[in-house]
Amino acid sequence: MSVTAEEKGRPNTGDYRVYFKNSAGGFISPFHDIPAYANEAENIFHAVVEVPRWTNAKMEISTGDPLNPLRQDVKNGNLRYVANVFPHKGYIWNYGAIPQTWEDPNHRDEDTGCCGDNDPIDICDIGNKVCSRGEVIKVKVLGTLALIDEGETDWKVVVINNEDPDASDFNSIDDVRRLRPGYLEATVDWFKRYKVPDGKPENQFAFGGEFKDRDYAIETIKRTHAFWKALVSMATDAGGLNCMNTSLSGSPFCCSDGEAKAAVESAAAVGAGEPLPPSVDKWFYYEK
Repeated sequence: MSVTAEEKGRPNTGDYRVYFKNSAGGFISPFHDIPAYANEAENIFHAVVEVPRWTNAKMEISTGDPLNPLRQDVKNGNLRYVANVFPHKGYIWNYGAIPQTWEDPNHRDEDTGCCGDNDPIDICDIGNKVCSRGEVIKVKVLGTLALIDEGETDWKVVVINNEDPDASDFNSIDDVRRLRPGYLEATVDWFKRYKVPDGKPENQFAFGGEFKDRDYAIETIKRTHAFWKALVSMATDAGGLNCMNTSLSGSPFCCSDGEAKAAVESAAAVGAGEPLPPSVDKWFYYEK
């Protein structure tokens, strides 16, 4: 699927948004209109890159806004930037989400004992390329980590860009352990400690912080895909989520191209961005 990103507003401000267009130039939702599968027979999935590797701005699919553009998370009235907890600088992978998935907050996972976090399922792309914000890539699933974030299940699926020159060498979580020594340990460390500079305790994990294998990860994605299907068909309560889409003809939330365009035209005009705050380059140190 050919998808392009279009920026609105001013980068590093609260009005900044990234919208998505299909090959015909029509606006679409990255949450609902981009297929989960790039190749279902081979279990290759699409992933929307929200945060390129080495960057700090916590961008995310805005599940509550019409057409679900990317926007920067806000906390206590301030734009949110992830702290650099030594030795990490920004995000250590291309971070994003698999479209057409949803971690249902009303479903208690049998293995983790916690309900979903109400978002699309997250991915950590370990490929060589530093992707662009809003880029849509095809990914191969390698395994998953079960973060327990403030009492909610928040799956982190480890993937590699299917077009990466090394992709053929990676087919399991053990391949990551063998070919990227230290990367899985760094991933656990990153998720455990990234909120500590904000005054929060270290995060916890299900399974003692051990990664589950490829098959387990794929089944988890399929389960969240089924939850999403229930969401967009109104078989389950959408709550505060916005399910506006332009391609799901059987969905009561499907809208016309004109309605989608009108939703985007209400966004702020593109303009020059603000500089990043100096705190983005600060390193935080604390004893584990």
